[in-house]
Amino acid sequence: MSELKAATHLPEARLKKRAATISLAYNIVLTLLKLAGALLTGSVSLLSEAIHSATDIIASGIALLSVRAAAAPPDEEHPYGHGKIESLAGFAESILLLMTVGYVVYESIQRLLRNSAVENLNLGIWIMGFSVVSSFLVGRHVQKIADETGSMALASNGQHLMVDFWTSLGVLAALLVTKLTGWAQADSYFAMALAAWLALGAYRLSHEAFQQLIDRRLEDSEIEKVREMVHEHPGILSFHRLRSRMSGTTRYIEFHVVVPAEWSVVEAHDCVDVLEKKIAEALQPAVVVIHVDPYDPAKAKRKATV
Repeated sequence: MSELKAATHLPEARLKKRAATISLAYNIVLTLLKLAGALLTGSVSLLSEAIHSATDIIASGIALLSVRAAAAPPDEEHPYGHGKIESLAGFAESILLLMTVGYVVYESIQRLLRNSAVENLNLGIWIMGFSVVSSFLVGRHVQKIADETGSMALASNGQHLMVDFWTSLGVLAALLVTKLTGWAQADSYFAMALAAWLALGAYRLSHEAFQQLIDRRLEDSEIEKVREMVHEHPGILSFHRLRSRMSGTTRYIEFHVVVPAEWSVVEAHDCVDVLEKKIAEALQPAVVVIHVDPYDPAKAKRKATV
């Protein structure tokens, strides 16, 4: 049977690369801004945000490299393509996020023990206000591209940016509380609360990436779609041994179909060729391989009695 290679759509690859580049450039600018603000104000929550954004620079760099590498076509040593590079990138980003959480908690406890106060509150408030708005806009853009292309690396990176939006909002709230009430410890307590939320997000990212790395089958809805298309396809008597997996954004699907024994090789080939293309288009990008079995009354009888 003919194997349909998952086409690497040039516009899609360009969209992913551009989104990853925008994310990387944005994180560099925002990290420098937050770091300067943290040094001038002495805010641990703002410092944690600067560190968080610094890890986002690394994460964005990983995303940029991974979408480029994953877009490479299959070769002799990698016949199934390079899609899992994106899954590895998503897993690496979750580890970076967990490391950030550990540092934020440590620094918050140290500030509480020292009873450190935040200075230049107005400057910190303006910086975090800008971060809240910009993180939301850039994060939504990256997530939109991730949804359109199915990129695991961009999805992970977009989630990083949206996490940055929420954490920036939390830091902004902490600074406002300190300014309005004079509660000096609010900064550290808010930082630890945000660290707990970051830890939960990191766990979810790592779990999703791990599921792709161990070749988990496709979602139930996609499997059901394949079953429906096979049942509705003319000439197919039955099918069995359906297997599927994900590699990056590409779906790999293979199964056996039973066709009338009197069919010629050409008839059987033409039938499954149409079905392969139909499934590949419905679940693109996908590689579909179908094996043909002629109908055997004896085998059918044995199966019916089992």
